Amino acid sequence: MSEHIPLKPAAPWVELRTTDTDWKKADPKLLGSLLSHMHLIRGFEECVLELAGEGLVHGPAHSSIGQEGGAAGSIVGLTATDEVNGSHRGHHQFLSKALGYVAPEGIDPKAALSDEVRQLLKRTLAEILGLAQGFCHGRGGSMHLQWAEAGALGTNAIVGGGVPLAAGAAWAHQHAGTKDVAVTYFGDGATNIGSVLETMNLAAAWKLPLCFFIENNRYAVSTTVEESTAEPRLSARGLGFSIPSWKVDGMDPLAVHLAMQEALAHMRAGKGPAVVEADVYRFFHQNGPFPGSAFGYRTKEEEQRWRQRDPLELTAKQMVKRKLITAAQVATLKSHIKEVMRQATAELIEADPDGKVGQRRIRPELWPSPNFCDVGLRGDLSEFQGLRTEEQGTFSGRVEPRKFVDVVADVMTRRMDTDKSIVVLGEDVHRLKGGTNGATRGLKEKFPDRVLGTPISENAFVGLGGGMALDGRFKPVVEFMYPDFMWVAADQVFNQIGKARHMFGGESAVPLVLRTKVAMGTGYGSQHSMDPAGIFATSPGWRIVAPSTPFDYVGLMNAALACKDPVLVIEHVDLYNTTGLAPVEDFDFILPVGKAAVRRSGSAMTVISYLSMVQHSLEAAELSGFDAEVIDLRWLDRASIDWETIGASIKKTNNVLLVEQGSRGTSYGGWLADEIQRRYFDWLDQPVQRVTGGEASPSISKVLERAAAARTEEVVQGMRKVMKEKG
Repeated sequence: MSEHIPLKPAAPWVELRTTDTDWKKADPKLLGSLLSHMHLIRGFEECVLELAGEGLVHGPAHSSIGQEGGAAGSIVGLTATDEVNGSHRGHHQFLSKALGYVAPEGIDPKAALSDEVRQLLKRTLAEILGLAQGFCHGRGGSMHLQWAEAGALGTNAIVGGGVPLAAGAAWAHQHAGTKDVAVTYFGDGATNIGSVLETMNLAAAWKLPLCFFIENNRYAVSTTVEESTAEPRLSARGLGFSIPSWKVDGMDPLAVHLAMQEALAHMRAGKGPAVVEADVYRFFHQNGPFPGSAFGYRTKEEEQRWRQRDPLELTAKQMVKRKLITAAQVATLKSHIKEVMRQATAELIEADPDGKVGQRRIRPELWPSPNFCDVGLRGDLSEFQGLRTEEQGTFSGRVEPRKFVDVVADVMTRRMDTDKSIVVLGEDVHRLKGGTNGATRGLKEKFPDRVLGTPISENAFVGLGGGMALDGRFKPVVEFMYPDFMWVAADQVFNQIGKARHMFGGESAVPLVLRTKVAMGTGYGSQHSMDPAGIFATSPGWRIVAPSTPFDYVGLMNAALACKDPVLVIEHVDLYNTTGLAPVEDFDFILPVGKAAVRRSGSAMTVISYLSMVQHSLEAAELSGFDAEVIDLRWLDRASIDWETIGASIKKTNNVLLVEQGSRGTSYGGWLADEIQRRYFDWLDQPVQRVTGGEASPSISKVLERAAAARTEEVVQGMRKVMKEKG
């Protein structure tokens, strides 16, 4: 008979409930702030739903009415330098954190509201209405509320998408030597999302001061938590990662506060993350001013049972019992907040002169200018002012032939020596003598605390890097072992990091460098070989550099590290073992931003390429005998293309051949060809011609892999076609 030995989780899991004694012992000032925060949130949300009902809120209005106890209970005890982020339903968390910032001593429910509180409510309402006066100048609206100064990192419309970013903030707090923590709020739906579970694992492994705060409101739109998971007690998720976990009644704000105080003590002591699950209930539908019962997925009786447990009523009742406030004073608080919201609304909204009686409209002068549409998509590059620029042809320092991959490691060593904020992270970057190709050689030994080998969890670690970048105290250099892995982390790469600056109003710098290598030709097949340039070039927010020589790698990596935008640095395995002239001692320069290099002058055609295909293009020009001008782009993103160099060449040759190695479907040249033809149509003797790989991704078979990739022979064929169809 086999023996069965019961196992216990390594971390504690408790349910915390308040007693009458807890309410009697609670600090009156704490209870007053809890009541004030909740009523301010409720009054604000009721105003938003009223405006939504009038059609004045463009897009969804995800109200948190009913869930105020979870936000106020967990946030009133935080400091100004603690940070929070949340999900699409995040008005309550944003307001509570911002209220704690503008009124750090608490808010007396019996006193008049300060001007700072009034301005906060008005500015938040302006953002939700999409107005220029909002925190994100109207770009964020209801789902993207950010006030970094107050520790509100930003709410997020992707379920679970903000969780890895909060881990980055927690890492920054930990390594800056503070006792500050980060709290990331998400719902029952997000507990089943990969990025959340990946981040729990990473936070636990690295003992990050991060609280995973689960607002279990029982419904993901209309799907119940019991339908979604076999374990509806969602705080159980923490046990799988050895994270201490608390379960609490979120309709009891004091219980939430007490659980959060225990979690905070754990995190501030350096013991790692915590999970707090608060059972709450949204009184309305997923968005808008109607109850869920109006859509048939829950009953009026269920809603009424939860409404009888209203956290505002519970707190007021307990305070009245202790003679800390009267029912009349609670009613006065409600009416004061209602009047403040009426005044805020009056400053943003007016009677519609062209509508029916009683109809209102947004004051036209408050809308952001249409010219603001693309402003702040990237930074203005003012950070490059005063930096030394060099080109290989005029460089006065000592150079000698050096292996490309050795230069990759050396320039990072130099930068980490001179800039203590740089942190390198990725899979195996700390092992194997510098990762899988030696690109991080020697870094772990020299900078043990700033070279982080990660679990296989791209969503978690690149998102953590994004959070570090948004925090501003550290500059992450994240490595994707292969660019195909970007699809695993696509939410963090494109929805979060790439969009963050613009989405939050154009002022949030995101100084992150993402390194990856094209491995076409190594036999690693369809899922390890792609060229990511085309995908990143057509996704907003990213800058892209693609060095083809060791010297250029130094200048382009230095530029990427100086930039306050996210920068993709693409490398190629074919280049790693090549040799070229590179600095020996002087690594302190950048290449000119947005400047291409003419690698070969010619008059018959303009060949435009990047990475290893530059050398293949040069070889093809010699083999074919055609007088081709070869341009190495170096900077690939839309904002950094060197149209001056490209235009001058096209006006001379009147023919263009775009050369790249990767698959046709994800190619970089598609958008570039279109742009060239729009800009230089009158100068072209024929349509822009292209050399790419095949439609299929490379296969493992050596023969099929070669057939799927472009090299010198394909460039020669492309040149012959250009000359044949010339004119």
